[in-house]
Amino acid sequence: MSILKIETPRAFKPLLLPSRYKGAYGGRGSGKSHFFAEKLVEDCLEEKGMLAVCIREVQKSLMQSSKRLLEAKIAALGVGHLFKVFEREIETPGDGIIIFQGLADHTAESIKSLEGFRRAWIEEAQALSARSLTLLRPTIRAQGSELWASWNPRRKSDAVDDFFRAAQPVAGASVICANWRDNPWFPVELEAERLLDLERYPDRYDHIWEGGYIRALEGAYFARELAAAKAEGRIGKVVRDALLPMRAVFDLGGSGASADAMAIWIVQWVGQDIRVLDYIEGVGQVLSYYVGEMRARGWGQALCILPHDGVNENAITGKRYEDHLREAGFDVTVVKNQGKGAAMMRVEAARRLFPQIWFDETATEAGRDALGFYHERRDAERGVGLGPEHDWSSHAADAFGLMCVAYEKPVRQQRALDIPAFGVV
Repeated sequence: MSILKIETPRAFKPLLLPSRYKGAYGGRGSGKSHFFAEKLVEDCLEEKGMLAVCIREVQKSLMQSSKRLLEAKIAALGVGHLFKVFEREIETPGDGIIIFQGLADHTAESIKSLEGFRRAWIEEAQALSARSLTLLRPTIRAQGSELWASWNPRRKSDAVDDFFRAAQPVAGASVICANWRDNPWFPVELEAERLLDLERYPDRYDHIWEGGYIRALEGAYFARELAAAKAEGRIGKVVRDALLPMRAVFDLGGSGASADAMAIWIVQWVGQDIRVLDYIEGVGQVLSYYVGEMRARGWGQALCILPHDGVNENAITGKRYEDHLREAGFDVTVVKNQGKGAAMMRVEAARRLFPQIWFDETATEAGRDALGFYHERRDAERGVGLGPEHDWSSHAADAFGLMCVAYEKPVRQQRALDIPAFGVV
C-alpha cells in the first residue's frame, strides 16, 4: 500500500482507478503534469521494482523532460530517501527505474527495449506522431501496464486526439479534461497571465487556457473574421436553397503520397449572402475520388470553379483538369491567373466579403480550422511579413480566397446590369 497521502483535485479522480489508457488534456495551469508526476511516484512506491518511462516525441536533452518535476515531487513528498536520482535516470524502490526518452529516435527493433515497462507517460502528447503511438502501444504490454498521456490539444487530427477523443471511445480508457478552474492551487501569478491573455489575445486564449484546438496564431489572416462570424451567429445550420445554383470552388492538388492537398468549398450565392455548405479535402487521391465525394454529398450539379492551373494537364492521364470534370458531367469555369501577389489578393477579397459569409458549422469545421490557422510568414529578426505561409492550411485558404475573387465579378455586373448576382456565371 502507498505510504503517501496526496490531495487530488476532483477533475483527476477518475484517473486514480486502474485503466489501460489514461489521458488528461486541457489548457495551461490545470495541474496535469503535477498529477501524473505524483501518481508515478506513488505507483513506484506501491509496486517495488516498477519500470517506467517518460516519453516525448522528440527529446534532445533531459532539460526537455519531466525529470526535474519528478525530482521536485520526490522531495516535496518526503520520500527522497527511497529514490536514487542520477544524471539520466531515477532508481525506484526494489531496483526499479524511471527513464526518459524521445520516441522519434526509436525503430521497431529499438522500441523492444521498453518491453516489461509497466508505466509509460507521454508528455506534450499533442506532438506525438501516429507512428510513435503505433510503436509504443503494443510494446507496453506487461500485465497491469498503463499508458498515460497529458497534453494541450492542438488539432483534432493529432494522433493523441484521434486515439483518446474519437467518437467511439477506446475500451479501457479513462480520459478527463482539466483546465485552470479545476486546479485548487492555481497561483495568482498565472491568474494575472490568464486575464491578460483574455483581454489582449482573445484569438488564442481558448487554446492556451481552455484546452481548445488551435484556431488561430499570431499573424493569422482570418482570426478576427471567424471570431466575428461566430459572435454574430453566422456559423450554424446553413440550408441549401434548392432554386439556386451551387458552386464548387477548387484548389487543385495531385495524386500520390507527396502531392499537395485538394480542397473544395461548396457554396451558394444568395443575394448578397454567401452560404458555405460543405468542405471537402483529400491528399493523394485521384480526381475521380472527389467527383464521387461531390456526388455522394449531393453536389453533383455544382458549377466547378478552378484556379488558373485547371488548364494544366493531369500528370497521370495527360488530360486537363477542366476536361476531366466536363466529361464527368460538370459545368466548369477557370479563373484566370491573377499574376504577382495573387495570394494576398485572395486574402483581401475574403476579408471584404467575410461579413456576408455564413458557414454550416458541422460540414465546414475542417475548412474553418484551416482558415483560422492560415497565417503570414515572418522574418523574426527584421520583424517583417513575408507573405502567406504554405502549409497544411493554405490549400483550404487558397480555394476560399478564389471563391471570393470569383464572387467579385458578379457583384460588379449586378451594379452595372441590375440583375441578381447569383444569376451570373
